[in-house]
Amino acid sequence: MRTIAFVGQKGGSGKSTIAASLAVAAHEMHEEVCVIDMDPQGSLAHWAKRRASRDIEVIASGAARLPALLASLERKGVTLAILDTPGAEGAASSAAMQAAHLNIVPSRPCMFDLWASARTRGALEEIGGAFVFLLNQCPPVQQTGRVQDVVEALEELGGLISPLILTRVDYQEAARRGWGVTELNPYGAAAQEMRGLWQSIERRLARPEAGGPAREAA
Repeated sequence: MRTIAFVGQKGGSGKSTIAASLAVAAHEMHEEVCVIDMDPQGSLAHWAKRRASRDIEVIASGAARLPALLASLERKGVTLAILDTPGAEGAASSAAMQAAHLNIVPSRPCMFDLWASARTRGALEEIGGAFVFLLNQCPPVQQTGRVQDVVEALEELGGLISPLILTRVDYQEAARRGWGVTELNPYGAAAQEMRGLWQSIERRLARPEAGGPAREAA
């Protein structure tokens, strides 16, 4: 079983929204997916309640329960666990970082998110956790100069995964219905972004540096 965690020390970067649509996209590509909601706000638990299908299990968990839960999911045949964490430092975020084969740090193209991303990188480097940055909620094409500045900054911080995720109505509408964007509008641009993101994550997970959780590498 592979485990990825959406982490960050600032709220509003879109972790839960992207995690939901990514879970659906990965499931459509034949992964047995379980989402673990570690955020007290319970955004993904609410998403699951709106979802008519029970094809993707969503389980709430705190830090102490996480290791046993992951072991149980692996025994059940889950192939991909997606962890969603609070937008703040704390036990839940630390546990997720330790458990994940790959940590994904979403950032909006603004300085406040860049500063927060740098702090998250520091925490991940301390434990030897594998990580990538994900640029989310990018503005329309006419503002590509500002986006490019952030792309370069994130590359300097440690690497940026593709594709860039643009601000699109499909993400919010899918979340509202308990869907992923690949279900809401299968041929839309947001759906293409999510499929591309999962393919990029798969390639990253295949690299040796993402071969095991940080807790095993310590």
